Amino acid sequence: MECKDYTPFSSPSSSSSLPPPPPPVVLSPCAACKILRRRCVEKCVLAPYFPPTEPYKFTIAHRVFGASNIIKFLQELPESQRADAVSSMVYEANARIRDPVYGCAGAICHLQKQVSELQAQLAKAQAELVTSQCQQRNLIALICMEMTQSQEPIMQQQVQMMDTTCFLDDSTWEPLWT
Repeated sequence: MECKDYTPFSSPSSSSSLPPPPPPVVLSPCAACKILRRRCVEKCVLAPYFPPTEPYKFTIAHRVFGASNIIKFLQELPESQRADAVSSMVYEANARIRDPVYGCAGAICHLQKQVSELQAQLAKAQAELVTSQCQQRNLIALICMEMTQSQEPIMQQQVQMMDTTCFLDDSTWEPLWT
């Protein structure tokens, strides 16, 4: 661990009117400075983006891009864009280590292929759904036609078998005036 802003204590012979200096703050250097084995200065460009708890991030980016290139790149960017740039560098470095030939382009190509396959599967499923719905409609229409055709003879039989005894026949009918 290294010390930042360390000021030596005053000697006991100095004036007592000055307050004692604050105790030295021991801060851990950033992951980049640890890996590069150098002193982490207060305004280290890498410290905000490569914390000491995540050394793998700098190790991966350093392997692919090199420390000096990372530092130059970050110094050229406004501070608001640096965190995104570091995330992109770490992602791209990971992809380059996994696939040295194609890197991120290979990952993108693979994902585009997956999207195309999934779109084809979706189109097939939608076509099967439409076919199934048409078959269902046709089946319902067929059942309805069968029911109406089978009910027509029954209706005719019911009309023929209707009880007409409540109606008067002509022989018993007498006119009211004669």
